[in-house]
Amino acid sequence: MSAVAQQVLTAEELWLLPVADGRRELVRGEVIEAMPPGGQHGAIAVILSMLLWMWAQRSVGGYVGVEAGYILSRNPDTVRHPDVSYIRADRLPASGIPEGFWPLAPDLAVEILSPSETADEVRAKVRDFLNAGTPLVWTLYPRTQEVVVHTPDGFARTYGSEDVLEYPSVLPGFSCNVGELFA
Repeated sequence: MSAVAQQVLTAEELWLLPVADGRRELVRGEVIEAMPPGGQHGAIAVILSMLLWMWAQRSVGGYVGVEAGYILSRNPDTVRHPDVSYIRADRLPASGIPEGFWPLAPDLAVEILSPSETADEVRAKVRDFLNAGTPLVWTLYPRTQEVVVHTPDGFARTYGSEDVLEYPSVLPGFSCNVGELFA
């Protein structure tokens, strides 16, 4: 990723910028652009979001999104858009799904590693979500078919393609085989 502006922006100013060819995030007021994801990345995001959506519909409800923006901090603002996210039903605003960025951190943020991302960039995203109060962050590694689960206590556990992914305190009743995500 590379910085494209030196001016410190707010989340609201980011929202009003003209549409770009790539993806934009705001990190401590600085606009960061990245390459759009590739086909494999998109397929994994669809599979996981579908599994989460089906689980949420039949059990706990809530919001499942793909590429939705979240305001994680203010002054200076940080807006991140995880590849897939989930918000519990009891945390959804009474006004419904916002047209702009979510004014809260998701309960689950998922980052699917793209070939153009560095390990430092992924760690920074994970750290931003955890610092904002996201209780569960998953990083998916398509090349190795692994998922690393991150929690606010610093815990990071790697799951392989034969493992079952579940975290009942955040996603009660949800489970899937890791290999299923990369099919």
